[in-house]
Amino acid sequence: MTERTAKGPLAALHQALQAGEMTRREFTLRALALGVTMPVISMILRAETVRATPGRHIGWGVAAQGATGAPAEGMDGRTRGEGGELKLIQWQAASMLSPHVSTGEKDYLAGQLIVEPLMHYLPDGSLIPNLVTEVPTVENGLLAEDLKSVTYKILDGVTWSDGEPLTADDVVFTWEWVVDPANASVSAGVYAAIDSMEVVDAQTVQVFFADPNANWFEPHAGSAWGYVYPKHVLDVEDGKAAHDAFLLNPVGTGPYKVDTFTPNDQVIYSINENYRDPNKPYFATVNLKGGGDAASAARAVLQTGDYDFAWNLQVEPDILAELEQGGKGIVSIAAGTSVERIEIQHADHTTEVDGQRAEKSTVNPTMGDKAVRQALNLAAQRDVMSEQLYAGEEFEPPTANILTGIAAMTSPNTSWEFNVEEAKRILDEAGWVMEGDVRAKDGVELSITYVTTINPVRQKEQAILKQSLDEIGFRTELKQVDAAVFFDGSPGNDQNINHFYNDLQMYTNNATTPIPVAYMIGWYSGPDGENIAQASNNWNGQNYSRFQNAEYDEIFEQVRLETDIALAAEMFIQLNDIIINEVGVIPLVNRAASKHAISTTLYEGNVASSDFEYNYWNIANWNRKA
Repeated sequence: MTERTAKGPLAALHQALQAGEMTRREFTLRALALGVTMPVISMILRAETVRATPGRHIGWGVAAQGATGAPAEGMDGRTRGEGGELKLIQWQAASMLSPHVSTGEKDYLAGQLIVEPLMHYLPDGSLIPNLVTEVPTVENGLLAEDLKSVTYKILDGVTWSDGEPLTADDVVFTWEWVVDPANASVSAGVYAAIDSMEVVDAQTVQVFFADPNANWFEPHAGSAWGYVYPKHVLDVEDGKAAHDAFLLNPVGTGPYKVDTFTPNDQVIYSINENYRDPNKPYFATVNLKGGGDAASAARAVLQTGDYDFAWNLQVEPDILAELEQGGKGIVSIAAGTSVERIEIQHADHTTEVDGQRAEKSTVNPTMGDKAVRQALNLAAQRDVMSEQLYAGEEFEPPTANILTGIAAMTSPNTSWEFNVEEAKRILDEAGWVMEGDVRAKDGVELSITYVTTINPVRQKEQAILKQSLDEIGFRTELKQVDAAVFFDGSPGNDQNINHFYNDLQMYTNNATTPIPVAYMIGWYSGPDGENIAQASNNWNGQNYSRFQNAEYDEIFEQVRLETDIALAAEMFIQLNDIIINEVGVIPLVNRAASKHAISTTLYEGNVASSDFEYNYWNIANWNRKA
């Protein structure tokens, strides 16, 4: 693709609005008819308001600002620590507490009580300040009109939990630490957009980009990428040893610090006495217990009341409904962009090249054939999984798209079907012939391995798919790995999602920002394949499946620089369509942003769940009803 070809109904409406060919009201009504959500429509209209101001240049970042604070219901008159113990149960236990090297939500969650970003996202995707005085905009002079630089003003008086002040040096150091290959940070791809940073004074830092960056806020916002690390702790002679200690007991600016941590089991937190708000947090201690399974976690909140909050309830709906009758808690479901998917290993994980398996230049002998991937896609009974194992069409529908949940970016060009006979026909035509119960081609048997985490719902998903694959002529070995191992990104762990030494692996992931660059980077190869998980990057490249497509890479590089909201949305649709048309991944179910159980004694509104923040981002404001 040598020229931008992003054209579609939303882009056409936007161009008509810019040209004065329709009113704002007409634009709104016609965009709603296309299925565009009001938050996205509002962003476009706000963008046009600023664009109309002489000398103003607009991008996603400016259009997406919010002025309201984090939810804090019931906080009046409450004092620090008066709430006693808050008990959280997380059936995937935390393995470590350093988010910039984490590959699993379980670890991000455990770390976010301690370390924080400069800004947070509200559930609608708008930004609010956290460690800065205000969100930068063109209007307040902190965001450059050409979107090539941004200035952050650090809050005065913020200290790390050890009493040292937070300064601009820490923000610059975090960028330097993340992009240093020696640290194998999973955030490196997001921070790579930064060209340089400059400390203006102790409380002011400037960030510069080589090109206009509509996604300028991504490295410093939200609980996926934005965490600031303490320079005085990690910038020492033996930096590796310092980070090894940080993995277990980080120094942060958040409301809590670690008392005890047993990896893959339990974290006990107490209040950070240096936390900047003198009346928060409400709870004196937090007990984050891991292990068990999702159904047991749900029971501990909904039925027995032993815990206050249970995360990620991947539990069959009839079981949840029965447990909710216990009256101790409620199930909360928030729609979002999460997709339960089957990732496909495009490289040959059975052959070793230069000391590593699944080397990027190799081709998977079975999954490397598009006909095999098409047959696999046709074998997935998405509707059965949605209705029997998730919350059904209304809350967790089947999906044909890997990017979904954001109306303006959800492709209308795709569809899915369950069709075993068509799958057989495609394989026959491609030369995969039945030899007994299993197909083969050119001496290669259609034999695959299919791995996921240990969870009753996922094992049932595996069984549903395997039944169809058996009928089609696949030989499928089902494998299960404990979540603590599967989502542990350690370079020496060859059972994790980074190494991906199987043909198929199944898990859920989601967009972590309203502009899903960091999500769609999962299929981007990068120059010389630098974004593909390999030994050379300690397996922390973001492309685990070794999917490689030149057109995808070119559009991805363009959308990173696109400052027109409507054109960017259409380009994200193009990226989705390339992956789906190439059957680079098998989307199954558009899962909820969060499906958790919360005690009836807590203010539910303070647990502001979305795809853009993990559940505990607002935990300083959690409290118990009087």
